Amino acid sequence: MNKDAIYEKIKELMVSEFKLDADSISLEKHLSNDLQLDSLDIVDLLLRLSDYIGKKIDPTLFKDVRTVQDLVDSVTPLWKKDL
Repeated sequence: MNKDAIYEKIKELMVSEFKLDADSISLEKHLSNDLQLDSLDIVDLLLRLSDYIGKKIDPTLFKDVRTVQDLVDSVTPLWKKDL
């Protein structure tokens, strides 16, 4: 799966799980400052992504993730391992 497809899946999850407007989500958006996601929301998002990927994701690996782009970049290697 390429980064564009991963971004679209993350965006889809943000819309469905957190009721965010799809137009408000872009790669440069800060997860907490711009999208108003707190640390528990981000962990929940990671859990949803792990369900989609089919393997558990360790939330501590994402302690430096601040933007949607950071999230995409962090998840991509995990996705590639399984697909």
